[in-house]
Amino acid sequence: MFIATPLREQLVRVQGDRLRVLVVGAGVAGLTLAQALRAGGLHPVLVERAADHADSGYMLALMPLVEPALRLAGMRDAYRARSVRFHRYVLHGRHGQRLREYAIDSLLSRYGEYRGIARGELMQALAENGAAVSYASTLQSLRQAPEAAHVVLREGDAALEAAFDAVVLADGLHSAGRDLLLQADQVSSFDCGWGGWVAWMDSDAAHADRGDEIWGSDFFVGVYPVLGRAGVFVGGHRDDMRAGPQAFAAHIRRQLRHADDWLLRALAAVAESQADPYFWKLADCRSATWAVGRAVLLGDAAAGFVPTAGIGAGMAMESAGVLARRLLATDAGGVAAALRDYERSQRPRVEAAQDNSRALTKLMCRRSPALAAVRDVVARFVTLKAVLRPIRKLLDSAPE
Repeated sequence: MFIATPLREQLVRVQGDRLRVLVVGAGVAGLTLAQALRAGGLHPVLVERAADHADSGYMLALMPLVEPALRLAGMRDAYRARSVRFHRYVLHGRHGQRLREYAIDSLLSRYGEYRGIARGELMQALAENGAAVSYASTLQSLRQAPEAAHVVLREGDAALEAAFDAVVLADGLHSAGRDLLLQADQVSSFDCGWGGWVAWMDSDAAHADRGDEIWGSDFFVGVYPVLGRAGVFVGGHRDDMRAGPQAFAAHIRRQLRHADDWLLRALAAVAESQADPYFWKLADCRSATWAVGRAVLLGDAAAGFVPTAGIGAGMAMESAGVLARRLLATDAGGVAAALRDYERSQRPRVEAAQDNSRALTKLMCRRSPALAAVRDVVARFVTLKAVLRPIRKLLDSAPE
């Protein structure tokens, strides 16, 4: 469980550590890192600008890449208990017709399992053994010196000064901490103009391990398995979505000539959302460098992902595990070298995965009936081995 902890209390605990670490951002990457360091005997200070972890957000499909980080943090069993096996993937054409079904984990089994989980469930799994976090807390300033990184942290109206051996900035795609570390021209972005709403619906035995996607002429629908339910993503160009979920779902429904009840239920889940559904903007960022002195970027702050390849969260967790091992193996004097080594090993892998996500986004996010028709024809002949080739390359060269 998450343990809301006053910032002063965390600062007292960390002073006795052989390596004083500050983690800014308690999302997937920051929390994975903090829990791995805690399992290794440290007391990293974990701060989060949000008021709590109540937002469940969206669903995730996690590759076996996450297994080493979960084992390091001692959270593998908790993760498995809150997730489901993602076994089958069904691709539908622009009118809802079934094009192909893949046993998606058949080529991944030697690496581990491909699993579906709600983001909120993943966060709870990572916090299973207790996770101290100071909410409504932010990094205000960062000044590096040879002997330490000096920071000012704000919690409510209080500003607290502290010194750390390492500062990890894991505060997301729009990282404020990154702005303290890099110049604006060191961060680039990619935005395809699309976005999508997330909703949830009950699952059943027939779909408990199955994901479905429709690649339409000007829309995308994805339905993915998580524990006890299914996550739904309905996307399109943001200009086409301004009338709201109900109107856009009706627009899609008019194009589906062969949709089964499962896909129609998914559209209804978005159209009938009582509260404003979570909106996922399909944009990312890339930082030209990650490590500067005693400070380093992690997760979306280093390289954000559009979700088309379903690997962003997995790469963030893998990177957190790699960084945790580097930090646990060094002392205060070796931090800068350890952070450079982490960047040298992880940045090429992460950027290769990011390139794959961008390429899939350019293929998916098009408003062309002609292209959609061609896609439908080609998809019937694409093998699972070809689909998973970039993922298997990453798994074959994984750090552990």
